[in-house]
Amino acid sequence: MEKIRGWFTGVPFLDENIEAVIAVILAVIAYFITKKVLFQVIAKLVKKTKTDLDDIFLNDRVLRRISFIPPLIILYSVTFFELKTETIIDNILEAIIAFVFLLTITAFIDAIIEVIQKFPRFRDRPMKGYGQVVKIILYIIGIVFIIGLLTGQNPWGLFAGLGAMSAILLLIFKDTILSFVASIQITSYDLVKVGDWIEMPKYGVDGDIMDIALHTVKVRNFDKTITVIPTLSLIETSFKNWRGMQETGGRRIKRSIYLDLASIKFCTDEMLKRYENFVFISDYIKFKKEDISKYNSELKVDPEHWFNGRRLTNIGTFREYLKSYLKNRKDIRQDLTFLVRQLPATEHGLPIEIYIFAATTVWTEYEEIQADIFDHIFAIIPEFDLKIYQSPSSHDLKEISAGKPN
Repeated sequence: MEKIRGWFTGVPFLDENIEAVIAVILAVIAYFITKKVLFQVIAKLVKKTKTDLDDIFLNDRVLRRISFIPPLIILYSVTFFELKTETIIDNILEAIIAFVFLLTITAFIDAIIEVIQKFPRFRDRPMKGYGQVVKIILYIIGIVFIIGLLTGQNPWGLFAGLGAMSAILLLIFKDTILSFVASIQITSYDLVKVGDWIEMPKYGVDGDIMDIALHTVKVRNFDKTITVIPTLSLIETSFKNWRGMQETGGRRIKRSIYLDLASIKFCTDEMLKRYENFVFISDYIKFKKEDISKYNSELKVDPEHWFNGRRLTNIGTFREYLKSYLKNRKDIRQDLTFLVRQLPATEHGLPIEIYIFAATTVWTEYEEIQADIFDHIFAIIPEFDLKIYQSPSSHDLKEISAGKPN
């Protein structure tokens, strides 16, 4: 040591603080050695193992923070006996060590949350929000502890003083507390999970949930934009969750066609004969003809006054055709709600509503099925002597004004 001290006799500051200089040099060496061992040796060993747990717990961020601890301990272990500011430096080093430990612990918490989310039970839960709450509590405790170390006061005495500041802390962390409570309610009632498709018109949200954090929920909309909404809004604002549809495996088709009321009429014998060639209603027509004939015979209905008895209508036959057509499609769920119903007539005609479920939840496949069904419906309607109601276009009005009614 005396020999080394002789090298610095020309520099008074270094001569007086030779231990501090050596400690700084050793700390720098320790940092590079630790970093090299951690990143080149441990990191490689971690990557070679079959399990993913060590990859998560010993990730680059954790190793980088750990690499600061040995050099800080070396610096702290040296007694700066020649410096008048020895106590201040010790306090600063203690605070820095505490801060690095705090960062390392929070990095481990992130790793623990990542491991927990690998279990199927917790995969779609907002565990990230709970982890953020724990980190906030640790940061508050850590900051108070660091302030105590810097000022030389007992940290536990500072914690006792926090009771008087509780009202201020509640005001500062109001949003955090509300978001935490919202996260608990979201989990308890299973309102949303990562991957759920939700709609929230207030925020223009229509897409899949990417991430649920303490304060925010990130949603990727179907137009590929990303919307970030407050977690609290899932409790305060109504929204639609399509998870039930996805779990059922069927997506609803609910659409109406409007028929011109003037085209509705009783079926003639010629019409019924034509309908018997339709595979979907051939048996229905034969059965109804026999049933109606028997009924009218029992009542002795005069054929010339057929309106006194029963008779098929083109719209009733059309509805039966639609039901048979849809029941014969394999891409329609027969075990879910299945309706072809007549709604109250409006100024736009008589609505015939199709209320069924496609046997898929994939958007593109669903749209293809729906389009294919209504392509067929629009094409088959004229075969039943029915007309679709449609507001007159400019072309129609020109023909009417020219004396060429459609």
